[in-house]
Amino acid sequence: MGIVNITPNSFSDGGRFFDADAAVARGLELVRQGADLLDIGGESTRPYAQPVGENEELRRVLPVIERLAGEVGVPLSIDTSKPAVARGAFAAGARILNDVTGLEDPAMIEVALDCGAAVCVMHMLGTPRTMQDNPYYDDVVTEVVDYLRRRRDTLVSAGIAQDRIALDPGIGFGKTAQHNLQLLRSIDRLHEIGCPVLVGHSRKRFIGEVLDNAEANRTAGTVGTALALARHRVQILRVHDVATVRQALLLFEATGGLDC
Repeated sequence: MGIVNITPNSFSDGGRFFDADAAVARGLELVRQGADLLDIGGESTRPYAQPVGENEELRRVLPVIERLAGEVGVPLSIDTSKPAVARGAFAAGARILNDVTGLEDPAMIEVALDCGAAVCVMHMLGTPRTMQDNPYYDDVVTEVVDYLRRRRDTLVSAGIAQDRIALDPGIGFGKTAQHNLQLLRSIDRLHEIGCPVLVGHSRKRFIGEVLDNAEANRTAGTVGTALALARHRVQILRVHDVATVRQALLLFEATGGLDC
């Protein structure tokens, strides 16, 4: 899953693709590099980010989705927590709803059902403005797995097929570096729920902390984590560096990494 951030303040590439033409070009480039999905977002969810108004978010994403929907052959995902933005994105050509708030808003479930969307459900502790204020868990793995299982049950009961629900542990969303590592080491626990698993670890801060280099570009750490996740059969990797990760995965497969 390639990332297209149409924002001025996303943590890794904020501002680079804020212009619609630049965002479309980025999406096309990611598909050429081997992206199987494109995730398009118009509101940063970095720690302490301020919310964006509904109209502004629509202004950012709709032209990009409309153009990409006519030019690429891969599914488009809308990264939003606003029902009106999701509905507008589906009308423009998106097919997947990626909601960092886990579709907690019943209106989001209604949109997904009305539009026949597949959904990505993420765990987050608090909100982007509060999630990194001393996050605490008694058992981060059990609590995240239990939350995602409950969300799966709610969505299935509402009428969304289980195989159209991807579950995301929310790396970096209300977690310390150690919390993130515990979740990644225990990713098989998510497979037990029976839905596809999505992980968005790309260029996250915990990589710099593990490498003891906060200023690193974190690409090498992103690739290393992607290979570990591939070894554990994670179905969707949400990344910025599609070409690099794709090439690493191809060699990983060719040399028997998936047979271990």
